[in-house]
Amino acid sequence: MMSNPQVPGQPGRNQNLLAVAREAALPALSKLFDKVLAGFDDALFDRAGSAGASQMAFLDGMRELRRRRDEVSRLFSSHLQQAWAALESGAPQSAESVMAGAGEGGLALVPEHVLESRLAVRNLATVLLREYKQVLARLDHRLGWVAGGQELNADTNPISPEHIGVALHEAFAPCDLTPEVRLVLFKLCERELAGSIGKLYEALDERLAQAGAAPELGAPRRQPPRRPAAVPDADAPDEDGFDPQGGAPGWARRFSERFAQQRANLGRMGEAPGEGYAQGGGGFEVDGATQQGMVLEALHELLVQSRQARGAAASGIGGAAAGNGGEPGLQRALNQREMMSVLSLLQATPSATLRAAVGEDGESLAQRLKSEVLAGATRLGVDPAQAHLDPQDEDAIDLVGMLFDVMLDERDLEGRSRELIGRLVVPFVKVAMLDRRMFVQKTHPARRLLNSLAEACEGNAGESQSERALMGKVEEIIERLTAEFNENLAIFLTLEEEFREFLAQHRRRIEIAERRAAETQRGQEKLEVARSRAALELERRVADQGLPKAIDDFLRQPWNHHLTLTLLREGEEGEGVTEALKLADEVLEEVAEARRHIVGKPWLQSCQPGLRKVFASVGVHGDAGTAAIDALHDTLQSIAEVRPELERALPELPQVALPTPPAQEAPAIDFGSTAKAEDFDDSDAERFRRMEIGTWLDFIDKDGKLQAGKLSWVSPISSRLLFVNRRGIRFCVASPEELAVMVRLGRLRPHVDDGAFDSAMQGVIDRLEPQPAAVG
Repeated sequence: MMSNPQVPGQPGRNQNLLAVAREAALPALSKLFDKVLAGFDDALFDRAGSAGASQMAFLDGMRELRRRRDEVSRLFSSHLQQAWAALESGAPQSAESVMAGAGEGGLALVPEHVLESRLAVRNLATVLLREYKQVLARLDHRLGWVAGGQELNADTNPISPEHIGVALHEAFAPCDLTPEVRLVLFKLCERELAGSIGKLYEALDERLAQAGAAPELGAPRRQPPRRPAAVPDADAPDEDGFDPQGGAPGWARRFSERFAQQRANLGRMGEAPGEGYAQGGGGFEVDGATQQGMVLEALHELLVQSRQARGAAASGIGGAAAGNGGEPGLQRALNQREMMSVLSLLQATPSATLRAAVGEDGESLAQRLKSEVLAGATRLGVDPAQAHLDPQDEDAIDLVGMLFDVMLDERDLEGRSRELIGRLVVPFVKVAMLDRRMFVQKTHPARRLLNSLAEACEGNAGESQSERALMGKVEEIIERLTAEFNENLAIFLTLEEEFREFLAQHRRRIEIAERRAAETQRGQEKLEVARSRAALELERRVADQGLPKAIDDFLRQPWNHHLTLTLLREGEEGEGVTEALKLADEVLEEVAEARRHIVGKPWLQSCQPGLRKVFASVGVHGDAGTAAIDALHDTLQSIAEVRPELERALPELPQVALPTPPAQEAPAIDFGSTAKAEDFDDSDAERFRRMEIGTWLDFIDKDGKLQAGKLSWVSPISSRLLFVNRRGIRFCVASPEELAVMVRLGRLRPHVDDGAFDSAMQGVIDRLEPQPAAVG
């Protein structure tokens, strides 16, 4: 619960208008839900018909909903009524706190199916919030105005999508449904409720406006009828400006632009731009096919220059005539069938030297591949002294070799992950020879498969069951590819679709892990707050008091433990907290009376129920509790009678620890020897305060190793930001100010993720492009 102050200059609560709004919203929402609920019979029956092995789960779900329909309907309405009542009381209810399980102590880990349910309703709320953002912003303001100047938002507006999501979660909570059926129900609710809820919001906004609520907003403008989101045209340009039939990523566009500019600079005065260019506006335009050809041509020129530079300084493997000592004029290029035969042999049984090259940082995969190809040609009866590589084939080997060199260097691929990705080198050389569009076509199935496999392997040390299962699937896909890929590229499409589906299931588990990380962090922060408050209250009562040992031990141990638990359970303003504080004050008052030597007083008589509750919280019940209270009583009696020999110590108490959630220690932020914690740019800190959930950043440790982190949750208690890695595991929790210090130290930067293939190609370009000569 949270209270919000009245906004200055606004009228007090308009109870009549608030009642009108309630009657316009709550019954209508309940009626909409009941209508959707009534249709679930048919929907689940239809699903059962096509559910295969899950058929009985859907039929059982249908029967369960029939049995509990009235209860489900009542629970949905009950939450909305409770949330509205909180608004009317002046303390709007937080949907987030309800969803986090405020009534469960906030620390226990919830079952996986509950987390899946929470994710599903949060997704539903996100869809509705995005769809009706403008009208909801007005409703937040108008309802807050009517309620006397409350400041409402998506979390506290009692009819917001967030609260509707919580109502759905609580409505279906008691139902015995499989996770699959439960998630289907939430998706059906999302589909069936969305349009009707939007109309209800708009109608309520208009009604409140007509009644004069928040007149500064004016009357709502009529919105045009909503149309379904457009489905992208299969022939429309993608976000990088290439058509999907010949699309390419951003690196290719930028590279081709630089290449075109270089050519323009080298052209003769007055010469028109090359084919495919159109001048105007300080830039140029190209069609997809022309741009693809331009990128490939530019790559070829860079590769030739690179080979020439190496050939001038090295012998053996280097240029098109590398690997042999014959006269160039007597050599012939290996034809494609010979190349494919040699590569197929390497694909089935990679040589030890090639496997070793994958595991080493220093050796060039491209050079090792060319050496292996020329050596392997001898198995086909080709004299290596009379053969060389075709320039296009050499381009393919160089590009793929360099691409994997960059990927293995820059990605977090170690051990088994590195070995598995390395096994893809030869198949991808074959793809490059068969279809050079792989380098420039964003939607190419081979590059999409590589992106997915790299995502699955990166940082995967196989530490959890889900990680091991994912690595097992990666190994299965690569085994099938190396065993079955000949010259038919269709296998990449088949394997990419299969692995994408598996990866989607894994990502859902990652979402659950993220949720657990947030639940854990929330529990730890609540515990920190409770401990701090309890310690403060204890210090106020025992500091410089010189209390008898039994009284001092009671306050420092069982009472402190009991107060902390009560704060965790009820929050700082809970009734139990007030009772616990009152009990401590009464005990201290008894000590003061005893010091005034009041003899014959029935000590602690009014405190008996509270004392028993405190001792019970640490596992002291019945006779043991009575003995502990007697020790306190006798201690007070000894003070009153000035007979210290009568003072008694508390009996030994059980060691009871506070419920601490499983911790995943976040690394401490090292501000460095010269930087201070306050040494940051406040504009950076402000950007972190406004950062959206789901944003990725790159964290750089003291050794220069990079790890991507996703903002998963922002604490409503401390405003600290929780970042998780690609496995959904917490690895950094920091305040906006601490993150700003990391920016100043060069330890944090924006994350750019174009996929493993695209990022590696950018690295290839950076390595190929000539560097400016050093001056001096």
